[in-house]
Amino acid sequence: MKVLHVESGRYLYGGARQVLYILEGLKARGVDNLLACPPGSDIAKAAGAAAQVFEVPMAGDADVGLVLRLRRLIQRERPHLVHLHSRRGADLFGGLAARWTGLPCVLSRRVDNPEPRWLVALKYRLFDHVITISEGIRQVLLDEGLPPARVSCVRSAVDPAPYLVGCDRAAFRRGLGIAVDAPVAAMVAQLIERKGHRHVLAALPRVLQPHPALHLLIFGRGPLERALREAIAAAGLASRVHLMGFVDDLPARLGCIDLLLHPADMEGLGVSLLQAAAAGVPIVASRAGGMPEAVEDGVTGLLIAPGDVDALAAATIRLLDDPALRARMGEAGRRRVLTEFSVDTMCEGNLAVYRRLLGKAAP
Repeated sequence: MKVLHVESGRYLYGGARQVLYILEGLKARGVDNLLACPPGSDIAKAAGAAAQVFEVPMAGDADVGLVLRLRRLIQRERPHLVHLHSRRGADLFGGLAARWTGLPCVLSRRVDNPEPRWLVALKYRLFDHVITISEGIRQVLLDEGLPPARVSCVRSAVDPAPYLVGCDRAAFRRGLGIAVDAPVAAMVAQLIERKGHRHVLAALPRVLQPHPALHLLIFGRGPLERALREAIAAAGLASRVHLMGFVDDLPARLGCIDLLLHPADMEGLGVSLLQAAAAGVPIVASRAGGMPEAVEDGVTGLLIAPGDVDALAAATIRLLDDPALRARMGEAGRRRVLTEFSVDTMCEGNLAVYRRLLGKAAP
């Protein structure tokens, strides 16, 4: 079986990382992977052992020429199936290229934002099947009129191994220039509006009243970086909030924090939630999208209503006040990731969809 995967992300964030897991898992199962991705993208460098990589210019939703570039690639390489893993033009133009060449086409949907029913009825005709990374996203599509037989949930996963290694918490704090006994919270997310950084900054002054030694680390890159930096300075929080950028050694750092904050307004599932759980870190997240599937409220973390700054502050204070509760939730989260969010399960789920579309005699 030869599959052309299309991933338009330039950085190895959550979605692209999932694609890399899938490529590696499918290769181990005998699938011949082709990957179309932007020139110089992180996944182009990382996926060479699992796929034949084709660096194809991808300029977003206005890049109509992507249809022709993908069509030429399909005609030359002759895959049996096309799997579109991201948006930003790759979904629409990839679907058109697959239709033009008569190939079955699968779309992975990673976001839970609603679309107009007319757009769903029109655009989703291009895809033979849609794979959602959470039941929450699947329900959004069903509510918008997509037939149940054409959409399946295959949850995102995480390779837990890098997160199971112990962490020198004191050395980690010394490296940041903070007290070795200081509590540390973190956000791990792209710096974009829907991730809810503004809610954390609004809640932080209330949390600092009972926990004045707290430091907040914000990992990630994105268009909000300048605005966040200005908001942090304006609130007088520059000594407590640290913009860490994108780091390659996140597994080595994540286990050193005390809790993860993820008050996103919308979220398909939240790979950083799975990463934190694998590292044994309790979580405060919003009860939105697929996040309740990643965080079991009261067991592996605490869920709050989206945008509820008071509840965010209270939940953060509750966990900071109770080290034993943090330890119990962290252990429960790690157990849950190991049993319910395995990369093997995710790869088998994707492969099962391919086989259904190609038939029992699939090559």
